[in-house]
Amino acid sequence: MFAVSAEETLRRTQAERTAQSDALMLQSAIRLIVARGTAGTHLKDVGESAGYSRGLASYRFGNKAGLFTFIVHSVGDDWLRELSAAVREKNGLPAILAATDAHYRFVVEAADRIRAFYILWFDSIGPDTGLKNVIANVHQRRRADVEAWIRAGITSGNVRSDVDVRSIAEQFCASIIGIVYQWLLISRVEKHIFELHEGLKRQMISALALNSNKS
Repeated sequence: MFAVSAEETLRRTQAERTAQSDALMLQSAIRLIVARGTAGTHLKDVGESAGYSRGLASYRFGNKAGLFTFIVHSVGDDWLRELSAAVREKNGLPAILAATDAHYRFVVEAADRIRAFYILWFDSIGPDTGLKNVIANVHQRRRADVEAWIRAGITSGNVRSDVDVRSIAEQFCASIIGIVYQWLLISRVEKHIFELHEGLKRQMISALALNSNKS
């Protein structure tokens, strides 16, 4: 057994405290964004609501753009873990169908996190936001993942070879965003959101399946 130095123990303790405070401030910020929107969410309130000083969030994130970027990355990382667990080694149409089911579950099970994430997503459209590049990168990553699934499906023989890969990937990503937008507007009616995800799956089957009839 190797002895652990006091300095190493201190570093680990500090890292654990930072991780804990980050997690609590993330929860606090999500609650505030869902309740007040981005304009009504202030760093001092995030720290206080999490049980810390008014200045801790400012010290940790610098400004609201830093906080919002942290939220997008945190929720995005959670989604990537869910997605990876759902898709695993699948490609082509099976991967897209599994990803759609996983997205529905994530929306339902992590409702406030998803709500805050997409409030930030749609707010990023404005001209003066520091989030625009972050969100654009997330969107490009999503589209690239779908394109990779489709191309792998063509190679493995579960997707038609004549599909427009970029177009289908863009349609899929746009549909996911549209579904969430409706979910935000209609007070999270679960049955309707389930039906929209099922409808998207049918569209993807029609577009990609080998036996689909395309004019």
